[in-house]
Order: sequence, then structure tokens, then C-alpha cells
Amino acid sequence: MRERTRRDWLRAAGAVGVAGLAGCSSLGNSTPDDAESGIGDADLPLDLDARPQSSDGLESQFRQGLRNHAHVDATIPETVEVQWSVPTNRGEHSASKGSPTIAPSGDVLVADDTGRVRSIAVDGTTNWATTVSDNDRGSHGTPAIAGGLAYVGTYDGVVSAVSVASGEVEWQTEVGDAAAASPTYHEGTLYLAVEHTPPSGSAVALDAESGEEVWRDDRPTDHPHSTVAVDLERDRFLFGSNDGHVYAWSLSDRERAWTYDAGGDIKAPIAVSRGIAVVPSWAGTVTAVDVTDGTGLWEFETDDSVSPSDEPDPTRTGGVMCAPAVHDGTVYVGSHDRNAYAIDLATGEELWSTPTDGWITGNVTVTNGHVLVGSYDRHLYALDREDGSVTWTVEGNGEVTSAPYVTDDGVYYTERAPEDSDDPGMCYRLAAPE
Repeated sequence: MRERTRRDWLRAAGAVGVAGLAGCSSLGNSTPDDAESGIGDADLPLDLDARPQSSDGLESQFRQGLRNHAHVDATIPETVEVQWSVPTNRGEHSASKGSPTIAPSGDVLVADDTGRVRSIAVDGTTNWATTVSDNDRGSHGTPAIAGGLAYVGTYDGVVSAVSVASGEVEWQTEVGDAAAASPTYHEGTLYLAVEHTPPSGSAVALDAESGEEVWRDDRPTDHPHSTVAVDLERDRFLFGSNDGHVYAWSLSDRERAWTYDAGGDIKAPIAVSRGIAVVPSWAGTVTAVDVTDGTGLWEFETDDSVSPSDEPDPTRTGGVMCAPAVHDGTVYVGSHDRNAYAIDLATGEELWSTPTDGWITGNVTVTNGHVLVGSYDRHLYALDREDGSVTWTVEGNGEVTSAPYVTDDGVYYTERAPEDSDDPGMCYRLAAPE
């Protein structure tokens, strides 16, 4: 645990502007996990995955559930406008920024790269803002919300529990040198990837009520910051690391299960659907891996021939640093080659691709009819799920690397601060024109 003097300083410095909580829509539009329905390919096990996975006490979580599937049971408007924008991120570190999430009250919670967690009402006013870290990279994660607490990791290696109602810090636990990944909550336990210096890593489990560490495995090497995915039916939890490997454990006893070499850094969350782990890699590939035993099933290659001169690192043009979304037997993912792809989950076959004008390194969100994905070209795209055609785009200040969060009446997303500028990155609320 951090010393009490540090915790007291953070509480005194951070909690400001506490106001009454204003609500909007409920979380009823967001499935608790990949509750697939309909008829899929004959070789895909649909019987177990047709049921949503529950996680007692969980109210909101990055990527919409334990499997990181990123599907929201909602319909977006055919046209949108910016209702408000609030200054959020200040730094230029290249990692994807934290994404907004919604509390049960309907308020937006955002952890940003200033080290602040903030509650924003549906009208754009701030309920409270609490500083949980003085590290210059702050947080790039998304809070998990359960039992009235928001859990978030920061680049000083600390995991914090913050009251959703008041913004007060309930506990802080130091777990390593950086806790960049978003925590995954399941039945009173937080699972997360942890980074150490020199490059190494750990998988860690914390008691969500007290912050006490209850389990650790130091097997991962390099710097893991891929959000943990959990498959309850197959008794597995897993994540990827910068060493290019997927690591899996059994959930029931936290024993090591298997590893899989994807051939390149795994920096984004792995999505799981129908017993298949969808793994994005800097090798320029998206790989399907059997969740139970770690067997590789198929590999999809993005276009690594793209190397425009205006991009800072042409060697990474074919890399995949984008968190995939999976729904109804289709994988949706973006790439450094600037394309958004739809891929058949069963076969790895490309169904469609849509170009943007910049790298796609953020997080895809899929709704009932659309795919939402941000680009380095400073636009958020809404693409038709069936053919990838562009329904609408919204231009902001900086590169869009967060996961959009969709409610019944709005779309929320954050962006990176613009390079070579003093302007901040913003948190936006989009809605249908009035």
C-alpha cells in the first residue's frame, strides 16, 4: 500500500466541486457480456455463449463485459452533432487514452492522462474531480464500476478505488511500476496486467473491497498492458503482453493453463466469443486462438505495404494495436494500415474493409447496426455493420484512440491531446440534432 501521507495528499488535492448527481439513461442497453443470438456457423459452439455471463456486483466495465466483446445493445442516430466537449487529456504519450464509461446514475466517468478521475453529468458539468496520481502519464485506463466504487490503474503502478458518489479515494494499492491496463472485475476480485522495470510483468488479483493483493504470477515478460478477458464457461482468464504472447490461467484455481506466441507485441485487449480469443498483434495480424487449450485457429494479415511518408514510424504500418469488437460471429478491428475490417469469426475471411486517413489504434465498439471506430485523422467513424459504408463522421481536436460508449440517447468518446499544440484532448457527447 502507498503510505498514508501520500493518500491523504491525493485526497486533499483532488476532490473538488462535488455536486448532486444528474442521471440520464440507465445501463439497461449494455449487455453484461457477449450474449450472442441467432444462427452461426455449424462448427462454432453456440449453446453456452447464447447466455450472458454474469459478474456479481459489476455495474460497468471496459469493453462492455468480461469477454471484452465491446458490443452495446443500442442503436445510434443516423446523424449526430456535438452536444458538449470537456477538456480531458493533456499528454502526448502514444498509448491509447482512457475511455468514458457510464455510472448507474447516468453520469460519465473518465480517467485521464493528468492522473484525474472525473464524474461528468449528462449536461457536461462536472460533479467531482479527484486526482489519484501525480505521475506525468496519469491513467490510460477505463474504470471498472462495482458496488459504488470505480477502480482504475495509473502509470505509477497504483490501483485506486474511488467512490462513484463523492469522488473520495477509498483505498490505493501499489502493484508494480505501471498499471496501465483497465481492471477487470469479477465477483469481488480485480484482475489486471502489471508492468515492471526493467521490462517484465505480472498478472495480479486484488480484493476489490480492501485492495489487498490475493494472487500474483510473474510469468509474463516485457510490459503487459492488455486488459484481462474472462471466459466463465471455459474457466479461463487471459491477456496479451509486449513479448508477443497470450497468457492464460484457469479461473477456478488461478493455475497456469497455456501460452500462445502471436509473433508481435500484444498491446490491446483480447476479445473472446464462442470459445475463440481474438488477438491483435503488432506483427500485422489478427489471430484466433482456442480459449480452452491455446491452439491457433486462423490468422488474418493486414496490409503491411502501406508506408506513407507523413506517418512517424513506417515499420509499424501493418501493426494491429486496435482492440477488436466481436458480435454475432463477426470480428471488427482497425489497423495501422488505416483500414477498419470486418472478419468472419469462424474462418478468418475478410468480409469488408473501409479506409480512413490515419492509423486506427484505439478501440472498436459495435452496436446493433453500426461499428464505431476512431482514427489518427481526428475523426470518429460510424460504419454500417453490413458493408462498412460510412454513415457519419465527427471531427475533433486530436487522434481518437478511446472506445466510444453508447447509451440510448448519446455517444461518448475521448481523444488524445493534439501534437505540437497547447490544446487539450476532449471528452465529447454526441447526440441526434435537436
